[in-house]
Amino acid sequence: MIREAFTAVVNPAAGSGSAAATMIGLARALRETGARVQVTYSRGLEHATELAAAAAASGDTVLAVGGDGIVGAVAAGVLGTEVELGVVPAGRGNDLARAVRLPRDDVAAFAAALRESPSRPVDVAMAGERVVIGSVCAGLDAAANDAANRWRLPRKPIAYQIAAVGVLARWQPITYDLTVDGVREQLRGNTVVVANCAFYGGALKVAPAAVLDDGLLDLVTIGDLNRRRLVPVLTAMRRGEHVTMPGIASRPIREVTIATDRPTPFYADGERLPAGPLTVRVRPAALRLIGA
Repeated sequence: MIREAFTAVVNPAAGSGSAAATMIGLARALRETGARVQVTYSRGLEHATELAAAAAASGDTVLAVGGDGIVGAVAAGVLGTEVELGVVPAGRGNDLARAVRLPRDDVAAFAAALRESPSRPVDVAMAGERVVIGSVCAGLDAAANDAANRWRLPRKPIAYQIAAVGVLARWQPITYDLTVDGVREQLRGNTVVVANCAFYGGALKVAPAAVLDDGLLDLVTIGDLNRRRLVPVLTAMRRGEHVTMPGIASRPIREVTIATDRPTPFYADGERLPAGPLTVRVRPAALRLIGA
């Protein structure tokens, strides 16, 4: 199969403004192969969904250009259709792109892969009504994401990890009230992650068992560990080796409702969500993703 027509939905603020330049080079490479390319620029997540839906209605392959947040917003516009989605990583974290097998370092090869690589159906998570491609988190990691967005940090994946160290100095554990696939349980801990993709936080392999097309989400919890014990967990997470450490648990689920005993930030794909309680559920095979 050769894809002939693409509409790119670009977050012009992603990558400190570099997303637009990334798409200019890719659009040129696609056109050189004979493809038709239309480039659109979003004013925000809702607008990105509208642009993607309009492109889907025309039958174009849709490209999400930016970070993980715009990927979820663009996915919402094509969800439940046969329209294919391609991910063009140009943000800070780019975690979903790590799970997609496309040659991103060579623009000509990337363009050829977008035209010719097969797609397959993948799952998404629904956080309330928000479409989530990567993960939802509530706790220390969400607070770090919040800090990374507010502080003047490098626009690179390491920013999330720098923010986590800064937040950790004043962090206190949370009591979570979880309802997991209909069963209620309580957890005293530092974070709860509901993952569709293995990676989050700029290449941290938070859910190493997570795959995009198994019809399940992975629930990862980090228990009531003190600061001294949390630091090695963050280090081990870079390789996905934390899940065997004491106080860490990971299991496949289909749905979870998360409530907390104090105001707690909830984040999804790098974007802040409304305050909890929050229900996250899997929507299997909801999206056709190129290179998945």
